[in-house]
Amino acid sequence: FRRVLFRSDWLNAYGWAVGVELSPTGLAIGRRHGRRMVRGSVDALPVPDASFDVVTSFDVLYALDDTTERAALREMHRALAPGGVLLVNVAALDILTGRHSALAHERRRYTRARLRARLEDAGFDVMRMSYTNAVTLPLTLAVRLAQRWRGASDAAGETEMTVPPAPVNAALAALLGLESWVVGRWSLPAGSSLLAVARKR
Repeated sequence: FRRVLFRSDWLNAYGWAVGVELSPTGLAIGRRHGRRMVRGSVDALPVPDASFDVVTSFDVLYALDDTTERAALREMHRALAPGGVLLVNVAALDILTGRHSALAHERRRYTRARLRARLEDAGFDVMRMSYTNAVTLPLTLAVRLAQRWRGASDAAGETEMTVPPAPVNAALAALLGLESWVVGRWSLPAGSSLLAVARKR
C-alpha cells in the first residue's frame, strides 16, 4: 500500500488525483494519509463517463481473470475524456512465472503483442511501450529458473517480497533510477515489467 500512496503523491504533482480502492482497510489508510480515495472495483469504476484526462493502473491487470481484465480496460476507457491517456504497468514474460506468483495473485504475464492486443481491443491506440526492470532481469531470471530446478516451496516466493539489505537496496535503487532515465528516451527490449502509454480513440 505504501507504493499506492507514493504514486498518489506523484500524480498530485500533475493535477487533481483520486485513487480507487476496494478494501475498506486500504480506503481508511489512504484517507488517513490525506489522499482522495473512493471505494470501488476496477471493473466498475465509481466515476462518471469521460471524467479524467489520465487514468493509471500499476500492477493490477495481471491479477485479474480474463473477463475482469477486459471489463477493467473498458471501464478505464469509459472514464477517460476523448483523447485521454492511459498509463498501465504489468508483469512481463511468461518465463518469469514463479512460486511468487501465488503471493502476487498473478494470473498472467504479458508480452508487447499481448498487451497491445488487449489495449487495442478496448479502444486504445498505443503510443509508447517499453519493458522495465531490465537491469534486474538477469538476477530475476536466474532466481526463477533455480527455483524451478530445485522445486522450491511456496515459501521461496516470500523471500522475493522482502526488502533486501540496505546497501543492496540502495544499489538496486540507483540502477533503476538510471534505467528510468533511459526509458524516458528509448524503449527497452526486455524486462520483468512492461509499461504502456495509450490514448483513447
